[in-house]
Amino acid sequence: MAPSVAIALTKLRRAPDTRISQIQPMSESDPKVVLRRLVACALAGVAAFGLTSSSPEAAIRPSSELAGRATVIDGDTLDINGARVRLEGIDAPETSQTCGRRWVGWWNCGQAASKALSALTGDRRVSCTRHGLDKYGRILGICSVDGEELNAAMVRSGMAWAFVKYSTAYVEIEGEAKAAKSGVWQGDAEAPWLYREKRWQTAEQAAPDGCAIKGNVTGQGHIYHMPWSPWYGKVKIEPAKGERWFCSESEAQKAGWRGVY
Repeated sequence: MAPSVAIALTKLRRAPDTRISQIQPMSESDPKVVLRRLVACALAGVAAFGLTSSSPEAAIRPSSELAGRATVIDGDTLDINGARVRLEGIDAPETSQTCGRRWVGWWNCGQAASKALSALTGDRRVSCTRHGLDKYGRILGICSVDGEELNAAMVRSGMAWAFVKYSTAYVEIEGEAKAAKSGVWQGDAEAPWLYREKRWQTAEQAAPDGCAIKGNVTGQGHIYHMPWSPWYGKVKIEPAKGERWFCSESEAQKAGWRGVY
């Protein structure tokens, strides 16, 4: 029962009959009639309050749209006004990743994906619709610039895969890029989720206690490197400087370290 209804009922039970007669005309002074009317009024008040007031959840709920100039982190990740946005439904090659050329040799497809996303965003306003958070706390977003959707554009140019583990939205577009041998489809290329998995397994075997994430202390603060980071092999952990190993990203983040990809 709503609090206002309970208060009204309590007051009615305690009120003498003379007060009831003051509330209603003498012809309708039956206590049962008065009780029903008081309950109806109280319920109407509760309903009106609910319609005119916003809940605490609504007050703190973030806007569904995030917009502003973007800094490209890698081929599928942006930073907008300090918020990290992961382009939903796609997976671009990691920055350290290479892919096969059409005829012979290899090219830095990971770096090329970052440059492709930078070319699409430029200094223009990027608008992203939020679709929740990923397991690392990044915003999942469908983003666009001047009406062009970035997620689809990256897949269409062959600079990202459809991330079918989480979404099938870009499978058809990926098929078109594959048929045209665009980007990563021009030669042999390993899906980034497989690339990350292999890098993790290799690093895990060599790391102390299987904790493969390197926590590095630099002039930019406390940062951590995943096994597929282009700087991973160059970082040497020095415990005397406060550097350490982490077993998971969540562990590193809870300790106050930030990731570099």
